[in-house]
Amino acid sequence: MLREQKTEESGCPREGILEIDDTEGVRSVAELGNAEGNGAGLLERILDNDNLNKAYKRVKVNGGAAGVDGMTVTELFPHLKEHGWELVQSIKEGKYKPQPVRRVEIPKPDGGVRLLGVPAVIDRMIQQAIVQILQPIFEPTFSDSSYGFRPGRSAHQAIEQAKKYYEEGYRYVVDIDLAKYFDTVNHDILINKVREHVTDERVIKLIRKYLKSGVM
Repeated sequence: MLREQKTEESGCPREGILEIDDTEGVRSVAELGNAEGNGAGLLERILDNDNLNKAYKRVKVNGGAAGVDGMTVTELFPHLKEHGWELVQSIKEGKYKPQPVRRVEIPKPDGGVRLLGVPAVIDRMIQQAIVQILQPIFEPTFSDSSYGFRPGRSAHQAIEQAKKYYEEGYRYVVDIDLAKYFDTVNHDILINKVREHVTDERVIKLIRKYLKSGVM
């Protein structure tokens, strides 16, 4: 499944990483770091062993192509067993630098190409770990009328709600879209909105690094 998310530099959607919950049978990455648990800051919650293990399992089940470093999902486990502690420490110290997203061109049925972005598998795991902690924080702030890319919500539910509106007597639909939104969104405004709910500046800096990671 491909998620429509684009980088600032190239307008390149990124390969989806958040869809699958079933991780039965996937090996666990034991003791990646020495995170302090939920009582510490938000970054410590993201880097908590249980959270990282869950993120790894989701990336493993989701599969997908390799990023710019050529590392496959299958190679992620042995890499983390050997270098996981170093990865966690580099993130804690603010030294971690996300890899650029690998750009892929997919032919369209009607001609032309569609640009897709494939993050490195390590970055997909880190992004997943971030989402697992931030999603419960931001979910209550979203509109009840929003059905896109949210847990427990789907296009089918949106259709059912539209049907209810029709049965209530509504007859008009207004279709509004923001053209090239991810190409033009102001990152400073976006980050400031995140700061309204995230006070750990280390997490803010990590998110900003992903926004600026670029493509190859």
